[in-house]
Amino acid sequence: MSQMTTQTPLSRSIDVSLDVELRKVFKVYNGEPAVRGIDLGIRRGEFFSILGPSGCGKTTTLRMIAGFEHPSSGNILIRDRSMLNVPPYKRPANTVFQSYALFGHMTVSENIAFGLKIQKCSRSEIQDRVHDALKLVKLESLANRFPGQLSGGQQQRVAVARALINRPSVLLLDEPLGALDLKLRKEMQVELATLHRELGITFVMVTHDQEEALSLSDRIAVMNLGNVEQVGTPEQIYDRPRTSFVADFIGDTNLFRGKIEGAHPETLWIRTETGIKMTVQQDVASQTLTSGWVTVSVRPEKIHMSLSPQDTLNCFEGRLQDVMYLGTHVHCVLQLISGDRVIVRQPSAPRLSNANTPIYVHWNAADSLALSEL
Repeated sequence: MSQMTTQTPLSRSIDVSLDVELRKVFKVYNGEPAVRGIDLGIRRGEFFSILGPSGCGKTTTLRMIAGFEHPSSGNILIRDRSMLNVPPYKRPANTVFQSYALFGHMTVSENIAFGLKIQKCSRSEIQDRVHDALKLVKLESLANRFPGQLSGGQQQRVAVARALINRPSVLLLDEPLGALDLKLRKEMQVELATLHRELGITFVMVTHDQEEALSLSDRIAVMNLGNVEQVGTPEQIYDRPRTSFVADFIGDTNLFRGKIEGAHPETLWIRTETGIKMTVQQDVASQTLTSGWVTVSVRPEKIHMSLSPQDTLNCFEGRLQDVMYLGTHVHCVLQLISGDRVIVRQPSAPRLSNANTPIYVHWNAADSLALSEL
């Protein structure tokens, strides 16, 4: 996986009040919990992503917010109003599905107008609002085409316009870019970000794509096995993960399990299961560990390579096993003398005389993170 990069959202005002709240929400299917008592608060006007692997409960969570699934227990509120007995069509939220769910026998304009016709709006109001929606998603020239005559990206825009025409408080996005190819997905990410900024309403997106979540979101909730493991900004999720699952799921990382042999408020000395002695700088603001087993996480881009040992902490000898040139960087795989496998990402790889040439990897104590095994 390529290095995760984040785009800092352009400055905009996000209301500190909450648009969506989940309070101790459970969802059980046939006696098996799919969502396990999660608490979430999604702020008014933010782009919030729910991220996790398949089967973690993220889509079930979104469907409960939309009203297509009912929680087994707990409460869901939108704009301070409980949604427990409110059907989907009466909620101030609309959903864009991965399949887009467009009506093939209707034109683009007719698809977008469908919700307004159900509400029995006047013809003139429907025309005006459809025109505004088409302009918003830049599809004015395609108003009379049918979905089968559109590209995947154009169909996605129609689905967004149809969801927005009822002027919801919250737009729910269920893997909205999953059906697009990589190049088009990148283009649509920019368009989604622009649309969110222009509208100023709350977006809640479900995705399994880490880079998509990191580049679009104001905040991210990472889910695993029905639980929310961490909620934070893209920078917090990537740079300061709270669990080994989050560290491993978000981008690439090197994980070493070890036991604390010494502790200082700002420093830990750890011996790994393979005998490596590591020094890790503690983030006193988030946790203070003093003993027990931990998992040390070191991102590949934080590790440096050299042909000679360095007079620094966390310097270990190994042998280069694989080098992959990926355009913007080189992805290297090494095996340390201890037997540990290490991934390194840097602009270039060292020139070796043969495969047995010693390679030394080293990193700063501040560039590693000790995660408690609780």
